[in-house]
Amino acid sequence: MIKGRNIICISYTTWEGEYTKSTVKLLSLLALNNNVVFIEYPRTIKDLSKGIFGNEKIPVSRMLGFEKRVKTIVADTGAKIKHVVMPAVLPTASIKNESLLTRLYNWNTNIYKKELLKIQKQYNLQNPIVITAFNPVYGLALIGELNEDKNIYYCYDGMDLNRNNQETINREKEFCKLVDGIITTSDYLNDEKKQLNSKSYVVKNGVDYELFKPFSRTTVNQNKVKKVGYTGSLDYRFDIELVEYAVQELPDVIFEFTGGVLNQKVVDSLSKYKNVVFNSAVHASIVPQIVSKFDVGIIPYVKSEINKNIYPLKINEYLAIGVPVIMTQFAVLNDFKNIASVTNTKEEFVKQIKYQINNDSENLIKERIDFAKSNSWDKRAELFSSYLNQFVQ
Repeated sequence: MIKGRNIICISYTTWEGEYTKSTVKLLSLLALNNNVVFIEYPRTIKDLSKGIFGNEKIPVSRMLGFEKRVKTIVADTGAKIKHVVMPAVLPTASIKNESLLTRLYNWNTNIYKKELLKIQKQYNLQNPIVITAFNPVYGLALIGELNEDKNIYYCYDGMDLNRNNQETINREKEFCKLVDGIITTSDYLNDEKKQLNSKSYVVKNGVDYELFKPFSRTTVNQNKVKKVGYTGSLDYRFDIELVEYAVQELPDVIFEFTGGVLNQKVVDSLSKYKNVVFNSAVHASIVPQIVSKFDVGIIPYVKSEINKNIYPLKINEYLAIGVPVIMTQFAVLNDFKNIASVTNTKEEFVKQIKYQINNDSENLIKERIDFAKSNSWDKRAELFSSYLNQFVQ
């Protein structure tokens, strides 16, 4: 593991939240041996107004500077981390005019840079390793500005015009070419980034094995009514047509979905069935006990260009409990070809649910758990750290 370094993370996520974040998991482990500064997702004045009027729970006082922007927090590993909240920036998501968008980006990144330089000086963060976690607009603006030792891009998702504007995509490509190294979360992403930077490597998502271990099963569930489960966001990735077909074909099986609803069509299409249950998103610490009640865990994602980038966190979480996994062929995930069932049609999907419900065994359960254990976040952090060591040498 890399040790004794200042690490600044320019993040595109928050630290807290209702789902597991790979950036947070990796930094929580790196912070055991390094001085880690985590900069929260740059919230906008629109976010700020929602916080002021109570529509969203956000750190309003810290955004406005009434409280310290930098606070020390303790990660679940016991490591201390400097947690930073930046001033509000201008919203850009709906801007179509390229010239205006460029000016807004420049305004926002200048605010960000000015604040970060003050923090760097205040805490004597000399020669840091800067890790930009899927925030290339801000990462690009800060290259060479922090007297950094190395600049690393941690890329855990793909870019497309459905979710990103062309200017952001262009800046990410430029950023990839300029950084000292890239770490991605899937083979597909890595192949893409290697075309822009030869120093691109893969560290796939892991699982908090010790969190799931107390709920791991040793025998097949004896539930009279069988349950097919899914945890995570219900969003654009979700194959509604496929799941509705399965729900119709298996009326005696409960289909339970736990997670935030980002695509209302999922609920509208499936809630009319008596064998479908929707639960609100829960904290990551609650997920193991939910998964432990599943007879089968599913990952029903549509096959699309953007979904090829995905290495789903939930697959190792299901396996850590010992639950059979059935997924669509939305990405090339060769790591799991002998441990999970990959289906190409809705008929295959239903057939596999029936098969896994009726043919599970103690030996298969043990194989799944052992497989997940080999993919723990501790092991992923060791690999991530080894690449950082390569970059800084």
